[in-house]
Amino acid sequence: MTFSVFCERLYGKKGQEGTLRVMSFNIRLGVANDGENRWDLRKDLVVKTIRDYNPDLLGLQEVFPMQEEYLRENFTEYFYYGRSRLVDPKDGEACSIMFRKDRFDAIEKSTFWLSETENEPGSKSWDSSLPRIANIVRLQDKQVKGGELVLINTHFDHRGKVAREEAAKIIKNRVFDLEKGAQVVITGDFNSGEGSRPYQFLVGGNLIDTFRSAHPKRTEQESTFTAWKGRLIGNRIDWVLCSPNFRVLSAEINRTNENGRYPSDHYPVTAILNYQ
Repeated sequence: MTFSVFCERLYGKKGQEGTLRVMSFNIRLGVANDGENRWDLRKDLVVKTIRDYNPDLLGLQEVFPMQEEYLRENFTEYFYYGRSRLVDPKDGEACSIMFRKDRFDAIEKSTFWLSETENEPGSKSWDSSLPRIANIVRLQDKQVKGGELVLINTHFDHRGKVAREEAAKIIKNRVFDLEKGAQVVITGDFNSGEGSRPYQFLVGGNLIDTFRSAHPKRTEQESTFTAWKGRLIGNRIDWVLCSPNFRVLSAEINRTNENGRYPSDHYPVTAILNYQ
């Protein structure tokens, strides 16, 4: 019996009222020259990976316009919110959010930049190599009385150490500024491992690392970067975080592949949460 099947038997199947199925997935930019791993050869496996998990909330990173178009065509049961990190909202890479139409109503949607000028489109600061953003949605969960939540999806810089630290502080402050008792979920590629300063800023504050909550004993085989080869040893740089008013039922690194072929150079990470 797989762990995911065990969890479904213990906590209920997909779509059970009161549980939230969350996924964070860096799908690898579709314009990359990846040879046999290029987007058009793996896009169906990306869709299958998402479909098989059937998330209620999905945070995506490295989404380019043609990838957005394909996802919209294949997931018509989801609302989609994403905007580019550049000045033009439809040009370049986005951190997109998808959430189920039959379950959520969007109350508010916005984007902020991980820079010293958070409301300036295309801005970057410190040693960031590129503009970086976080998309944020406030949702009303129609299945749960009082089930209002905030989902933040982000992608930290891959080169700038200071930029990653400052980005974590920005998001931490955004969470702090929410109303007391706000129910928060954060998804993202943080380009930072467990124990890093960005991790300490966020998880050392008022947020829970869902994976570590579900798996208290740390092992070396927790890499979330596949390198297209199914790598196991390395840093866990993709996280699902949540506020303490959620209970973590399970959390996994999803290593879906087809005969050694992976949907992305990152593994998706998942968590099943319950309102408290």
